[in-house]
Parts: sequence; structure tokens; C-alpha cells
Amino acid sequence: MKKKIMSVGQCNPDHRAIQTFLESNFECEVIRIDSTQEALLELQNSKYDLVLVNRKLDIDYSDGTILIQEMKKNSKLNKIPVMLISNYPEYQEQAIQLGALYGFGKSELNKEETKQKVKNALFL
Repeated sequence: MKKKIMSVGQCNPDHRAIQTFLESNFECEVIRIDSTQEALLELQNSKYDLVLVNRKLDIDYSDGTILIQEMKKNSKLNKIPVMLISNYPEYQEQAIQLGALYGFGKSELNKEETKQKVKNALFL
């Protein structure tokens, strides 16, 4: 059964790279979402197996951790695994403190460790 993954706030090249990585390693469908509000609405209406959120959303440069916070305080959404897309460990730590899983940066897409992180999140 295909997994459904939401990718939030990525620019065109980064979204394509993340989508290619995910689809080449997992049986999944990747849905692109631009904003926090759009993501929250979509999460209320459809089931997702994983949410990947950019540290700074491309559309308005708002902080991706806002989506993590909103998901974690919503009883319908707080069980959905969410990861921050960032190359910076300090932002990964911040996201973990908010309830996210340890994510990955775009520069880590082809690492076996990244594939394992995503696999673990998809099959919680």
C-alpha cells in the first residue's frame, strides 16, 4: 500500500529532489503544500503517513516549526510523524523539542542514514 507524504514549503528544485528521493526509495505519493494553513487544512481532510516541513517556507519565509507546533497541539494531528527539512543540527534539535522526529537536510538526501530515518517514520 502506498504511503502518503506531505512536503511543505519547499522551493521547486528542492521539492523535485525530495520527491525523487522518496519515490525512488519508497512506494509513496508525495503531495506538495506551500503554506502552514494549507497544510493544516489538508491534514484535517486527508490521511498522511508523514509530513516533511521546510525550516523556512519558500512561499513566505515563515518558520516551519509553526506547523509542527500546530500539529502537536491538535489531538487529530499529533500522532502523524513530522520531520523538519534542515541541514542545521540546532534547528533539528528545536524541532525535536516541539515533538518532531529528527529530520534531515537536503544535502543528506542520498545518504543511507536519511533513507533509514524516513523508513522508520513511515513504519512507526
